[in-house]
Amino acid sequence: MDHSQLSKCILAGQGKVPADIVIRNVGLLDVMTGAVTVTDIAIVGDRIVGTHASYRGDIEIDGSGRFAAPGFIDTHLHIESSLVTPLEFDRCVLPHGVTTVLCDPHEIANVLGAPGIKYFLDSAERAIMDIRVNLSSCVPATSFETSGAQLEIDDLLPFRSHSKVVGLAEVMNYPGVLNLDPGIMAKLLAFQDGHMDGHAPLVRGTALNGYMAAGIRTDHEATSADEAREKLAKGMAILIREGSVSKDLDALAEILDENTSSFVALCTDDRNPLDIAEEGHLDALIRRLIAKGRPLHHVYRAASHSAARIFGLKDRGLIGPGWRADIVLLDSLEECTVSDVFAGGKRVTPELFAARELVPAVGLTSMKAKPVTADAFICAPKPGQNQTPVIGVKPGLILTFREEATLEVSQNGLMPDLERDVIKVAVIERHGKNGNIGRSFVTGFGLKKGAIASSVGHDSHNITVVGADDDDMALAVNRLIEMGGGFAVAEDGKITADLALPIAGLMSEKPFETIATDLEHLRNAAKSLDCVLPEPFLQVAFLALPVIPHLKMTDRGLFDVDKFDFVN
Repeated sequence: MDHSQLSKCILAGQGKVPADIVIRNVGLLDVMTGAVTVTDIAIVGDRIVGTHASYRGDIEIDGSGRFAAPGFIDTHLHIESSLVTPLEFDRCVLPHGVTTVLCDPHEIANVLGAPGIKYFLDSAERAIMDIRVNLSSCVPATSFETSGAQLEIDDLLPFRSHSKVVGLAEVMNYPGVLNLDPGIMAKLLAFQDGHMDGHAPLVRGTALNGYMAAGIRTDHEATSADEAREKLAKGMAILIREGSVSKDLDALAEILDENTSSFVALCTDDRNPLDIAEEGHLDALIRRLIAKGRPLHHVYRAASHSAARIFGLKDRGLIGPGWRADIVLLDSLEECTVSDVFAGGKRVTPELFAARELVPAVGLTSMKAKPVTADAFICAPKPGQNQTPVIGVKPGLILTFREEATLEVSQNGLMPDLERDVIKVAVIERHGKNGNIGRSFVTGFGLKKGAIASSVGHDSHNITVVGADDDDMALAVNRLIEMGGGFAVAEDGKITADLALPIAGLMSEKPFETIATDLEHLRNAAKSLDCVLPEPFLQVAFLALPVIPHLKMTDRGLFDVDKFDFVN
């Protein structure tokens, strides 16, 4: 901001010169006190310059009968899980009132490394939404799987001073923190003066103390109120998460009250465009929390001011003179019905999105897996034993559970038990490193036939496939390889639905509306296999996440997260 612009802000705030934009006669929600005041809001450039008074503006917008709240801040998410590019995510989510996001590009970083982070930063510079980036701390997430890239501290430091970088992204390798892993220690030391985001599922007691002693201040992995309260008591800010798979809002809603709202924020983590189209984004979380009896202005505070303070964004989170002009106009506070959005003083319109400079796609040749046959999915029994561990999946949880099954043995090894909902799961290495295939069994999908495959496989993004039939599993996997990544459903020797994600095997260049339609087709195809999960594709993706308890599948084999070692 130059002298002339600052002078205009000061003079317009006094009403001595017209503002650029004035929102007239709007009900301004004070997220600190809960008061609603009918007033004008004056904006110059990207800054609010006046409230609680009457103003003139070059552009005047009637806010009568509407309410103004600070722009919403999603404190932790992976844009890649939206299956669209960062600029398309911008167009998809900003109209829902989300003016700032703190993203961790570790999905694309696990495939492409530093060039993936650069792609996100280049996109962030061109977006209307303020996309902030936390630098991926765990690429790969663990040493127990094969990723496409590896990022050490020297790979991250060149990005440290970028204007869009906030700090260090979720430190998922919590055993590495507790055991003083040299690579993790180097990253922790380098970011001691910046924000370090946490990832500590079920970490409690002195282990939590040790983890927090590293300087980690936030966590989005609490799945119970009791766990969240312990973390709050120890000074850790809690990010209430409600994504397409990880649904923790119902369990955590009770922790958000008058005493805690300054230390609680909201996040989505992973949310696909179909859910955004059907339910919304942070606006959906806000209306659900209010409906559950949480104090209204404290919910809006958590979604804005608290989020900004927790992550050190000092210029936003309130509607007042001198604050960044991120403003959401709502027809109803209780229902959080968004009617207009201002991002950095700009009114969000289709024309605003159309004027952005595009960023060339990256990672279009990242799929290096070789085609497979049905034999690739034979699960050999242990000598003299037909009992095997089984991954237990529950809807709405990325936590998985260890179960056991006694399975019949044929010439093709251990067989699925469809009556007891035990089907096969396999992870195929796709980065061209070693061709590994890990094989086991999973329950909770409900499949009676066919197969579902995905190249979105958190966090290393190998190909994960579940199925009741080996031939269909091979067919679905080979379709993904042919497309350069994506999702595929196979049934009775045919591909019944697919979606190509050629950008690093994670994202499409298509509009989010098209992706939402394609996902609807995929969901219907999965239902035709008798799949009982509401979000089967992201649920498949999280089967390969070995930093979330309890039992996971990697390309190297079945992994016990509690022991942090492979199942023997």
